[in-house]
Amino acid sequence: MSERKVLNKYYPPDFDPAKIPKLKLPKDRQYVVRLMAPFNMRCKTCGEYIYKWKKFNAQKETIQNEVYLGLPIFRFYVKCTWCLAETTFKTDPENTDYTMEHGATRNFQAEKLLEEEEKRMQKEREEEELNNPMKVLENRTKDSKLEMEVLENLQELKELNQRQANVDFEAMLQQYKEYEEEQKRREQEEDEQEMKAMLEQAQNRRLLSDSDSDEEPAKPGTKRAVKSRPTDVLQEDPQPQSKKLKTESWERSVGKWNSKTQLAALVTARKQKLSDPQVNGAENRGTTTSTGSLPSTVSTTSSLSLLGAYTDSESD
Repeated sequence: MSERKVLNKYYPPDFDPAKIPKLKLPKDRQYVVRLMAPFNMRCKTCGEYIYKWKKFNAQKETIQNEVYLGLPIFRFYVKCTWCLAETTFKTDPENTDYTMEHGATRNFQAEKLLEEEEKRMQKEREEEELNNPMKVLENRTKDSKLEMEVLENLQELKELNQRQANVDFEAMLQQYKEYEEEQKRREQEEDEQEMKAMLEQAQNRRLLSDSDSDEEPAKPGTKRAVKSRPTDVLQEDPQPQSKKLKTESWERSVGKWNSKTQLAALVTARKQKLSDPQVNGAENRGTTTSTGSLPSTVSTTSSLSLLGAYTDSESD
């Protein structure tokens, strides 16, 4: 298989390039190219505006028997975007521009017309100066006179502006410098105030943290008994504390023995009709017990024993 990209190809010994048939193409043949509209134009058929830089698929051909300084001139055929009417324009290498031929009209451009008019007047003046040396002197005097008039008008405008607005530039510069110095001073003051505020906040936070650390050991319930020696724990007597805990648990479950109100509510006296001698005997017994060496407050156990004696005497 032969290589696709080769620089040297094989030519046989009997090769004759004159025998190769040449492709005959017309000189004014057209090519399809992609271009943009070089200027704003308006279609004569439908009045559609075609703005500058509009893209077209145009046909390009070389104009025969028309050359400028050895440069060929090309013609382009485009179609209107609305009615598809054909429009043509060609290159203008003399003015580095394009010229409209038919199918549309170029929009008015005052700047281009002004430039063309200036070029025409300059060309006519140069032609006159070449043939007439007196005309050269006249043109020079006119130019100098015109220049003097322009300078006088400029000076008058400057004086008029000075009369209307008396501006002291030195004072303006001095005022601007003072404004800059004042602004710098304010910025420095603001920075100092911010630094002071930050330092005060940091100091307050430090004081608050110190006060919190001082108050923590003084809280109730958090203080612990400090032992002088580690062996003091072994020498303490744990019996009183255990006894106290037992008595407290017993009182909660059963109650205290010397409390009147708790047992008085449990004992209720039986209502019975006693005879007169029994009542008198009970009264005598009560008086003897009250006048004895017993304390003024009778305990609950004595009342229970008396009730038992009453019941035995009745049964007899």
